Amino acid sequence: MKIEFLSTIAVITPDPRASRKLFVDALGLPLEGRGDEEYQRSEQIAGCKHFGVWPLSQAAEACFGNTQWPAERPVPQVSIEFDVADAAAVSEAAQELLQAGYELLHPAREEPWGQTVARLQSLEGSIVGISYAPVLHDND
Repeated sequence: MKIEFLSTIAVITPDPRASRKLFVDALGLPLEGRGDEEYQRSEQIAGCKHFGVWPLSQAAEACFGNTQWPAERPVPQVSIEFDVADAAAVSEAAQELLQAGYELLHPAREEPWGQTVARLQSLEGSIVGISYAPVLHDND
């Protein structure tokens, strides 16, 4: 697998309002959401293509299809995504991870916003994604 760049870092929070106070009010980061969306994000922070504050309930839904994080898994604190060259490379990378003995939280799939991603959980509890997000690629 060939990682092209670190695309996304998202803090995973059980309390989006409290996290917003730190990251927006105290640190002054230019985070935005759409409407009443709890997920806050920015592509305007130097050194990071996409930074987000991801509600735990949304992370659970993205990985497991419901809003409760499974009790038998460590509760994640952060999500890190690495982008590859294209959507097909996500499936190839997911297969490589499976062959190396890693358990995926879900296989490669296309999200409604156009990103193709496969996710696993690291030993430390972090969500690690191998993705292709067309909007984050400069040459696309």
